[in-house]
Amino acid sequence: MRELNLPIQVTANLPDVILLCEAERCLVVVEVVASSGPISASRMAQLDQLVQQPQALGYRLRYVTAFPNRRILRRFIEEIAWGTDVWVASEPEGVIRFGL
Repeated sequence: MRELNLPIQVTANLPDVILLCEAERCLVVVEVVASSGPISASRMAQLDQLVQQPQALGYRLRYVTAFPNRRILRRFIEEIAWGTDVWVASEPEGVIRFGL
């Protein structure tokens, strides 16, 4: 993360997981709905501030909210930001894209 100039501060409102795929030059920011809710438009704006440097270096960004099952996903569906993905643990082979 240091090479990406990603400022990790313990006091910051960090996401649950940050994954880096060097081969695809992609940074995946994951929030687990049980810990802090879904990636809403306002949360996405906060996270955008955190990952400005990797974007400047040419890394693509993906935002993913992880849910345990579709029942809980239905509870939060209206809060999920456009341009993000959803992963459901009970159906791990797929990803739902909230595309624009």
